[in-house]
Amino acid sequence: MIIDILWYVIYIFLAVGFIACFIRLARGPNLPDRIISLDLISIMAIGFFVAYAVQFNQTSFMDVAIILAMITFLGTVAFAYYLERRV
Repeated sequence: MIIDILWYVIYIFLAVGFIACFIRLARGPNLPDRIISLDLISIMAIGFFVAYAVQFNQTSFMDVAIILAMITFLGTVAFAYYLERRV
């Protein structure tokens, strides 16, 4: 019973984090702020995948989370390289 409430609290925190990241993405005053918010949105998505995988014992979602983490890392490195070359 208390575990179910805890899962709802985890999902609510992740959803609030998603909303805050989307607001920062929309209102970001410059490009690095928007890049960081995109990175954080993908980290929140990884958090959703991991929470779902643990809650329902679905190991395939852990694989999805690992692949998404690798793609996110490469995307962040590419954006950083772009910003460095642009300035």
